[in-house]
Amino acid sequence: MSSTQPPTEQHVEDPTPEMRAEAPAPGQPAEQKQQNRMQARPKIRLFVEGRYEKFVRDLPQTVFFCPECKGRRKIKGKPCTRCNGFGKLTKDSVQELIEKFALPRFRCWNSKFHGAGREDIDVRMLGTGRPFILELINPKMPMLDLRELEEAINKECAGRIAVHDLRLVARNRVAELKEAKHPKEYSIRVHPANPVSPEKLQSLLADRLQVRQRTPERVAHRRADLDRHRWVHLLSFEMLDDGDLRLHVRCEHGTYVKEFVSGESGRTEPSLSALLQIPCACVELDVTAILAPEAKTEETGGGSK
Repeated sequence: MSSTQPPTEQHVEDPTPEMRAEAPAPGQPAEQKQQNRMQARPKIRLFVEGRYEKFVRDLPQTVFFCPECKGRRKIKGKPCTRCNGFGKLTKDSVQELIEKFALPRFRCWNSKFHGAGREDIDVRMLGTGRPFILELINPKMPMLDLRELEEAINKECAGRIAVHDLRLVARNRVAELKEAKHPKEYSIRVHPANPVSPEKLQSLLADRLQVRQRTPERVAHRRADLDRHRWVHLLSFEMLDDGDLRLHVRCEHGTYVKEFVSGESGRTEPSLSALLQIPCACVELDVTAILAPEAKTEETGGGSK
């Protein structure tokens, strides 16, 4: 009679990657064992879409990490002198204000913020707001009263930001949001070096202007040095008492509006300064509407504003 032998090593089924991740090494502490289990589990993601408005001129859309220390707070063991060891150049952002109320309610510790483009830190986002999606990673409370969340954000952040139309969406909305090419409308306060005649401004309102823009110097460190072709349509203007102008314009996505006003020493052609033959500067800029995407056209690259 043959006796049953205990299984040898070659008889043991090869462990799956999940089993390997959970198997602690000899002497491994219980905390590390639990962490391995968490890493082996699939991530649960929720996607909350909405729109935000921004009413101040000192708030970035996403976390503004210090460019010197990259958010690490120290350089070679010493506090970063650029951010004074804070790791960021601003106290908060649209992203952080929304996360401050959303993450505790979803019992979530990690998230990503996706915006349909972005405005500069000193540009207000008005009108019906900018579409965004907050991607929540491994929330412990997946079902939530989004209306209550919306009201909490708007109450505590009154005067700074507001959100509305919060709703759960599918994962594919992130790609749709990021890839959509939205024309935008702006209100621009322009300071001309010399007085401008209303007749000259009126002559610019007829048709769309075809504009060539080389990558502005202020973003050249993070964007490719390219020529981009965009259209700009001046809709209306207002002569202000102090000699400044208020322009209402509609632009193709990726238009650098501040540089359209100034011309940036010829990097944008034609510019408002060139058309008026008077040096002009953008004093204040507001996004007043994000419009539905138009029919697709050939692109050479773009900047989001």
